[in-house]
Amino acid sequence: MTLANSPSSIRVETGHGDIRTIQTGRTWAQFKHLQQGFENTRGLRLFYYNGTIEILMPGEAHELFKSVIGFLIETFLFSRSIEFKPTGSMTQEKEGIAAAEADESYEIDGYRLSVEVNFTSGDAAKLERYQALGVDEVWMWEDGCLVVYHRQSGPSAEDQYEVIARSGIPALAEIDLSLLSTCILLGETSRIQAAQRLLAAHPAKPEDNSVNKNI
Repeated sequence: MTLANSPSSIRVETGHGDIRTIQTGRTWAQFKHLQQGFENTRGLRLFYYNGTIEILMPGEAHELFKSVIGFLIETFLFSRSIEFKPTGSMTQEKEGIAAAEADESYEIDGYRLSVEVNFTSGDAAKLERYQALGVDEVWMWEDGCLVVYHRQSGPSAEDQYEVIARSGIPALAEIDLSLLSTCILLGETSRIQAAQRLLAAHPAKPEDNSVNKNI
């Protein structure tokens, strides 16, 4: 990652072809104005939380990995005849507080999942945004490894994310995350081989295909 010299209120980060511009000390109204100005710009993603606006222009590697991750999630769910709603990079907003455009997002059995490829800034700010938006689980791809954060709710959990060894979403809990990371890396060169390896390691049981499960 490299940092470009810029004024203290604006920082530019680059990594693996990504360009992320971070503006601090901004208001929600300024974010909405910027959002309107960029509404017809393809590929660009906007984020807001706690007075900070982020503008991401993803590079080729970023788009490849996010697509491979989404493809493998959908392949696994299809193999289990589990219905899901793909919501892609749609804007998730909580008025005046937070907004995010994940690399991929899904609604699965009532759970909300967001997927992020991270080539530039750290995880903390991203997780705080999704926490404010009430996203149940965040999958973060960074340094060739997939890390899963699940939102713990309840009186003692303080609604924080916790790193878990397997997905907290029941439909995805069977997936071996270490094996999935290997498949994602394999998918950089062959999506077919990546899907075959994932499914070979997680063969569907007869009952998985007997009932069509809904969101």
